[in-house]
Amino acid sequence: MRTTRLAATLALLLLAPAAEVAMATEEPKHRVLETRDGFEVRLYEPQVVAETLVEGEFGGGGNEGFRRVAGYIFGGNDGGRKIAMTAPVAQERRPGERDGMKIAMTAPVAQQKAGEGWTVAFIMPSEHTMATLPKPNDPRVILREVPARRVAAVTFSGTWGAERFDAIARELLGALDAAGFVPSGPPVYARYNPPWTPWFLRKNEVLVPLRDDPKPVAAR
Repeated sequence: MRTTRLAATLALLLLAPAAEVAMATEEPKHRVLETRDGFEVRLYEPQVVAETLVEGEFGGGGNEGFRRVAGYIFGGNDGGRKIAMTAPVAQERRPGERDGMKIAMTAPVAQQKAGEGWTVAFIMPSEHTMATLPKPNDPRVILREVPARRVAAVTFSGTWGAERFDAIARELLGALDAAGFVPSGPPVYARYNPPWTPWFLRKNEVLVPLRDDPKPVAAR
């Protein structure tokens, strides 16, 4: 019994830093508009993101993009200022050519498929605006305003593999189609915790931006 209690105590001590980081990290402000079977519909407030375009696969491309934008918030800017980290880290796949730097939807850290590359973005803390943020030193990192938007969301725990995110995204898109919702962009794969967080404590989400107009009803 004593050994069991000691093991439990050690486990809590090891997990405490991860829980503290998660509690201290700002997440994007939103409210839940409705809850459906298997997903939520949320309204997110306007945001400013710092983003970059990278090449590579789900993991490698995401890591490279993360390093670039992390460099910006850790002082790689014209003021040498450090900017607080937000959550989640999100990764988005989109086929086709990139239209300038205009992206349907990002998250605090977002990664979007663009041709053979990805867009990785961090949402800036809510107290910042385009006017107050310093300019990135790395020309591959840009700042962009994202307007308020409706988003469908599925929350789950576990690992960060691309296959699992893809499977959940397919299920969400099917549920949205059945419910009459129209996506306005590709799914976003959101990861809220640092990589040292145990898999069973991780919070992950698949987010799909939504158009305001419903899907037209087919004529009978």
